Amino acid sequence: MENRAGDQNHMDYTILNKLRQEGKLCDVVINVKGTKLNGHKIVLCACSTYFRILFTGDWTNSQKRVYSIPGVLPEMMKIIVEYAYTHSVVVTKDNVERLLPAADQLCVLGVVQACADFLEAQLCTHNCIGIWRFTNIYFCPELRRTAYRFILQNFEEVGQTSPEFLELTLPELCDIVEKDDLTVKQEDRVFDAVLRWTAHLPTKRKPHLSLLLSKVRMVLMNTRYLMNNLMSSPVMKDIECTPIILNTLRTITTSSDTSPNSPHPQHRPRLPHAVLLAIGGWSGNRPTSVVESYDTQANCWVTVAQTESPRAYHGTVYLDGFVYCVGGYDAVEFFSAVCKFDPVARGWHKVAPMHSRRCYVSVTVLRGCIYAMGGFDGYTRLSSAERYEPATNQWSLIPPMNEQRSDASAATLDGKVYVCGGFNGENCLCTAEYYSPDTDQWTLITPMKTRRSGLGAVTLGGEIYAVGGFDGVSRLRSVEAYDPPADAWRPAPDMLDMRSNFGVAVLDERLFVAGGFNGFSTALYAERFDPEAQRWASVRHMGAARSALACCAVADLPNVAEYAAPRLSPPALPLSVTATSHCTSGAQTH
Repeated sequence: MENRAGDQNHMDYTILNKLRQEGKLCDVVINVKGTKLNGHKIVLCACSTYFRILFTGDWTNSQKRVYSIPGVLPEMMKIIVEYAYTHSVVVTKDNVERLLPAADQLCVLGVVQACADFLEAQLCTHNCIGIWRFTNIYFCPELRRTAYRFILQNFEEVGQTSPEFLELTLPELCDIVEKDDLTVKQEDRVFDAVLRWTAHLPTKRKPHLSLLLSKVRMVLMNTRYLMNNLMSSPVMKDIECTPIILNTLRTITTSSDTSPNSPHPQHRPRLPHAVLLAIGGWSGNRPTSVVESYDTQANCWVTVAQTESPRAYHGTVYLDGFVYCVGGYDAVEFFSAVCKFDPVARGWHKVAPMHSRRCYVSVTVLRGCIYAMGGFDGYTRLSSAERYEPATNQWSLIPPMNEQRSDASAATLDGKVYVCGGFNGENCLCTAEYYSPDTDQWTLITPMKTRRSGLGAVTLGGEIYAVGGFDGVSRLRSVEAYDPPADAWRPAPDMLDMRSNFGVAVLDERLFVAGGFNGFSTALYAERFDPEAQRWASVRHMGAARSALACCAVADLPNVAEYAAPRLSPPALPLSVTATSHCTSGAQTH
């Protein structure tokens, strides 16, 4: 793999480069360990402050022609001289570790940036610590921030598998372990990583174990794990660790203060690596523009933004850093309009509208495109479908579905778009079908066991889950899952509450549902399904009851603190954002 820097317009340098290659009109010779490179002072000065000072300093003889450059390899100097004339450099895995130091020494910022960009693209769990430590020596602040954030966001795998992790110094490991934005599903993983680091050099590192454990949020650890593994670990048999163990057990049994704003850092939930956004919907007797974020670590909903205008019965997806809201209804107009939200810049922007107005629309993402299917245009239930390409900002029609469907739900699996259930204007549907972009056609699959309109469909564990909905008589709590190879549906555990027209998304390999209509009232309660435990569990209620909302999961935000329950020192939010938290002290999610 290679990275090319700055294909700038360098036509003005073409002649000079040709003269350099021919050795004509050159006024400087760069001597590196006996290798001599011809050049023009004016060109080298233009690309580097190092050369500018070298050639024009008060101590320099302006007539001097030959300059010896220490500390640089000849082949790296050749690349840098060529860059001065071409404004282009090829960075590869074979030269980056030698080229970056040379470019840093010679202050050739374009090459430094090209190397940093290359290393950032190569970041993985096995090299992220090495790249981060590399930036201790060479000034690449953006790469340093990116590598450090990568370590925090991928800490579970880094701590379990990376050889570089074992080479961290004590201060480096302490700094990482104590961070709020260290990403772990369970605090047990932090404890495991600390033990792995200690066991690598037990004689040298065991004396530091008590310090490290004081930074692990042991109060948040799974109690069963704590009892079964903590006490039996060989490295824990240290008299200095005993007070920490006893204090942890005492706190777990006597304290419930594990809220985000706990004064005890070791009791505070860490920031989530991903959040669930619940957008718009029908609240009270009108559509709403509220956007709430669910913080899985703190079991809190936080009101974080508002849509440009109230919207219900729309679709929402997250794609390439943007949250898209597709279609919907505002109690007056049925929308073909589509807008996107930048969760980092926190702004809304309109994009190209769909070909049709679509309320009760089904949306999903496949191969970098958004699919919008069916819905209601104010007159009829639709079978038409269309696809949006962000790169061209254009919607294009694809073949219509086999049935008219509004209030259906869509998900993607194995390169296909699945649409399940819905309402055709007369009946709630149990039928389902998939679209293959490879064949450009729709294919009916085995019908669901239950008619479902206003359901939620998601992909989880290699299956399509169809959740809740309305069968024409009652709101449902039942769930079924589709196995594509078998073309068969199987029953899955029922939800705790019946609901239709709710928000649904998968987050941390768990299925979340929020809000909806239960047949009597609009709901604010939410719950999640754990496929390993095969069990539903309640989570904290939303701030307001609403149905016809849409949910999506958003991961790896650099400003995730703005979408999480405020910790002890909350980040400043823009004045236009209401930072309302709906959480409970003592909420834990294990």
